[in-house]
Amino acid sequence: MIKPQSYLNVADNSGAKKLMCIRVLGGQKQTAKIGDVILAVVKDAIPNMPLKKSDIVRAVIVRTSKGLQRENGMVIRFDDNAAVLINKEGNPRGTRVFGPIARELRDENFTKIVSLAPEVL
Repeated sequence: MIKPQSYLNVADNSGAKKLMCIRVLGGQKQTAKIGDVILAVVKDAIPNMPLKKSDIVRAVIVRTSKGLQRENGMVIRFDDNAAVLINKEGNPRGTRVFGPIARELRDENFTKIVSLAPEVL
């Protein structure tokens, strides 16, 4: 579960490397799970890229260390917390996605991110 002040890795090539969640978007929720949209601040960035440190961005969570239980009883757990940066329309800002992505993103209508991912679990 991702709460405000949680640090996340960035799983795309948009230029940011580390994010810190500052708000979970979508109602009165205080924690975010895979497929939820958050508002985050860039804490670490690659030099000479469009995103700079302290930029406010939207991101969708693609991996969490907390297990995610599916309807068939299977629990999926990742090594890290990771997010992909998106724009206002929900399209990814980067052109590549790194690492495995959970299948639940397809249910949340992030099909563009799922199609860019090298592995869908």
